Amino acid sequence: MEWIEPSTLPPIQTFSIMDAVSSVQDQSQIGSEVTPDKVLSWYKNMLTVNIMDSIMFDAQRHGRVSFYMVSHGEEAVMVGSAAALAPEDVITCQYREHGVFLQRGFELKDFMSQLTANKNDPGKGRNMPVHYSGKSKVNIHAVASTLGTQIPHATGAAYALKMQDLEDGAPRRVAAAYFGEGAASEGDFHGALSVAATRNCPVIFICRNNGFAISTPAAQQYRGDGIASRGAGYGIETLRVDGTDIFAVYEATKEARRRALEGNCRPILLELMSYRISHHSTSDDSAAYRKGEEVALWKSEKRNPVARLRRWLEREGLWDEDKDKAAKDEIRADIIRNLTSAEKEKKPALHAIFSDVYAKLTEEVEEQRAELRRLMEKYPQEYDCDQHEGGIQGL
Repeated sequence: MEWIEPSTLPPIQTFSIMDAVSSVQDQSQIGSEVTPDKVLSWYKNMLTVNIMDSIMFDAQRHGRVSFYMVSHGEEAVMVGSAAALAPEDVITCQYREHGVFLQRGFELKDFMSQLTANKNDPGKGRNMPVHYSGKSKVNIHAVASTLGTQIPHATGAAYALKMQDLEDGAPRRVAAAYFGEGAASEGDFHGALSVAATRNCPVIFICRNNGFAISTPAAQQYRGDGIASRGAGYGIETLRVDGTDIFAVYEATKEARRRALEGNCRPILLELMSYRISHHSTSDDSAAYRKGEEVALWKSEKRNPVARLRRWLEREGLWDEDKDKAAKDEIRADIIRNLTSAEKEKKPALHAIFSDVYAKLTEEVEEQRAELRRLMEKYPQEYDCDQHEGGIQGL
């Protein structure tokens, strides 16, 4: 009997392109399409995410928004992977993928409209902050709080895309699902991988292994070799990647997309290794479950993805201290301007409370709407109808 003893197996290797000092030893690992201008755009998007997170975290503390989630430490994961996907690819996210939205065309106005729940929010103010909706604009489905549900959604979308592409000859497309290593403990993860493997679905499962599921460290989440070790069990090609190295993230995702569409299609699993430098959300204090020295290590130039890419740009003569300061000042001013402007906009029309559930409102819902309007008209001082587009007439 030849038993498989996990403790005797070598750990899965991590793919990287940059070394510890942000040098690229093998230029052939980077595609010719990765031009200096493209890398500069990646860096500016990473800076934008980083600065927006800082400003909005403070805005929540000041009562300007009710909630926020920061993605500090995972900027390269988001921007690099999104840059490698095609605009027509369908994406489902968790709730820390600001960089994915930004890289695919979401603008600061879009972010601020959702965060302040104003009339320009596609979700019509129904969802909590950072649960962006960008299907019509950037081909990303709306974010939901329920953990892991987006993973089987991506499998289903991928199967549908495969069928459609075979029928109409359109450009072949993949679906991509972003999730954390904590979500990989959900049954949705296992069901999605099993179906994707058996039906040869062109889906890329992108796991952000940032070390923590809220306050639970990875060491207490699983005994196996991370999330990548699970891929082989489902017959899925898998790669572990240094998530602080944007070149490695980009090239890995690009190759994953190629492989997913090869032949009769197949799913791919990417485990992008990073670290959640920030608190889990504005409702969390990570000092209660981890040491400051650990966080400081990941903030250092050797491991911080923003600092790592900046050092590469400086070495290539594409960036310097003055340019960095000017870019940061401009980005900060743009974010604050868009936040202030979004706060002044009207809230969504009151009829949005009832719309988009049924094609035609049921008799019961009509009665509820009429009762709500009666109460608002009877006690106008108790309601902020004037802050909504159309006022009470919008109901």
